[in-house]
Amino acid sequence: MGMSLELAAADGHRLSAYRADPPGKPRGGLVVIQEIFGVNSHIRGVADGFAADGYVAIAPALFDRVERGLDIGYSQPEIERGRALMQKMSMDDALKDVAAAMKAVAAAGKIGIVGYCWGGTVAWVSAAKLDGLACSAPYYGGGILANKDLKPRCPVMLQFGETDQAIPIDQVQAMKAARPELVFHVYPAGHGFNCDHRGSYHAESAKLARERTLEFFRKQIG
Repeated sequence: MGMSLELAAADGHRLSAYRADPPGKPRGGLVVIQEIFGVNSHIRGVADGFAADGYVAIAPALFDRVERGLDIGYSQPEIERGRALMQKMSMDDALKDVAAAMKAVAAAGKIGIVGYCWGGTVAWVSAAKLDGLACSAPYYGGGILANKDLKPRCPVMLQFGETDQAIPIDQVQAMKAARPELVFHVYPAGHGFNCDHRGSYHAESAKLARERTLEFFRKQIG
């Protein structure tokens, strides 16, 4: 269903991306932001799924700035490799690449963004710092709490796992209480519960979160 293409960011950096198009007229566009494992088979599958639901989905390879073509799995050495690469990434550079991906799907109509793990943080920051997004749906972004005071320019729905060891649930609840304009959902699951390639996958939570995400996109994008 999908294809690889090259994008050009505003600073001249060229990055790869995976794009999946719907079978009929698009409902809109979606930027799908990777975890620390690159645009791997899971992220490509997520993009394919949203395309099947009617959206032009594009997953930019944000780690191309530090290592091109990253496509790794979920073993402990791979997790450590992904974390090391994440620490080399600049959020400002990531936002340039997100903007390039938004431009690539602009013809589809309104544009939303969804991100997972590190990508959830990128999706949260994008909502506050980039113009042109109709909505943002971050999943368990580890850096969201550190950036909890950002003011999104579009509707945001945040999703977390209550047993996520990397994101203290009490701090999530405190943010929820302080930010009534945001939508929060918490699931009986841990970090990475949406990824069916990981041991932390929680099928019931993933299914409900996806249903809520689609409902949110239908309302905000079309």
